[in-house]
Amino acid sequence: MNEERAMDIEACLDRYAELIVRKGCNVQPGQSLYLGADSFSCDFAVKVAEAAYEAGARYVQVDLVDERFQRARLNLSQEKFLDHVPRHVPIRMDEAIDDQGAMIRLVGSGDPEVLSGLDAERSNRCRLAHHKAVKRFFDEGIGRSMVQWCVASAATIGWAESIFDDSRGEEACQQLWRLLLKIVRADREDCLQAWDDHSASLALRSAALNQLELDHILFSGPGTDLTVGLSPKARFEGGSIRSQRGNEFIPNLPTEEVFTTPDWRKTQGDVRVTRPFLVNGTLVKDLRMTFRDGVLVNFEASSGQETLRSYVDSDEGARRLGEVALVGIDSPVYQSGHVFREILLDENAACHIAVGNAYKSCLDDGVNLSKEQLEEIGFNASSAHTDMMISDEEVDVMGVTSGGKEVELLHGGAWVFGK
Repeated sequence: MNEERAMDIEACLDRYAELIVRKGCNVQPGQSLYLGADSFSCDFAVKVAEAAYEAGARYVQVDLVDERFQRARLNLSQEKFLDHVPRHVPIRMDEAIDDQGAMIRLVGSGDPEVLSGLDAERSNRCRLAHHKAVKRFFDEGIGRSMVQWCVASAATIGWAESIFDDSRGEEACQQLWRLLLKIVRADREDCLQAWDDHSASLALRSAALNQLELDHILFSGPGTDLTVGLSPKARFEGGSIRSQRGNEFIPNLPTEEVFTTPDWRKTQGDVRVTRPFLVNGTLVKDLRMTFRDGVLVNFEASSGQETLRSYVDSDEGARRLGEVALVGIDSPVYQSGHVFREILLDENAACHIAVGNAYKSCLDDGVNLSKEQLEEIGFNASSAHTDMMISDEEVDVMGVTSGGKEVELLHGGAWVFGK
């Protein structure tokens, strides 16, 4: 790579860090920021911290992680200690809520395969214990937007080598950076304005879908004949959301989806998952699923099947639907031609569903509904939530209104509604 190209990437990385801080998380003067990153992406995490201080952050609390430590625990810890969660973990999450702070997570593992092949039951023990310990954060910090948050990606050599067959080492990492920067529009000098425009377009698409008053959505294609039912309270969301402080932020960079909360009881049919995805560090490939009366009753995969089985059996809601999202193949993630093995990217390449926990924010006045009211409209609660991509050029998506009118939404994976 020549020096001029390296300088271009460096400028784009500075722009990307500013995008994450000012548009993604929208860090405010005097606000505390909690920044988590893989230790292999430490250099870019420093750029994000610098951008946060330039935005006026009071303090940037940095957590660098390395999943090799988690692998050591899952392999070697005594069984009786797998449920242990240090007291500082929920305390820190509670502090973020009480201070109405901001949180950024940079994803992109230094070794995407590091957690593969581990005992699925032990992995679930740790996951469930952590979820229980920080449940308030999920309910209030995320569910009620008490915390501004943003999840973005950062390239590492290990991640890059898992994607590209023709490059290794730093060359592969730079190749991945160029790809990521293009996907998040940080290769453009008008990056921040481009994201304002993109977020507004997703909001307009969500509003147009909400005006249809859809009763259910039909996905059809090779191996797919799936009905996803919606309650009358379901509302599509996309782009930015507003925190309790009144600040707009974009939770995911990139984001190409409009999504809502289904009535889990109305999920019926068969579906083919079109891209592999990770569950507890294990890659699930060639997955086909069958839903009956809202429950995942059967599935098979060429790899990762038993890990997925343990995951969906971890609690009652893990076999029920918690999200349905629409994404067109004009998405820059899809157009890249790559499978990233990182759900932040891959979920923004195609329409997807998620088994597990649903979003109250996608229901009219959802955050104020009681547990009984939520159950009455088919809201699913679970400690699990994992996205599965279900569209490509061969999949059509049809919406059916409460009055029985059919509206074509996507044809051959591409948006036709609103065009």
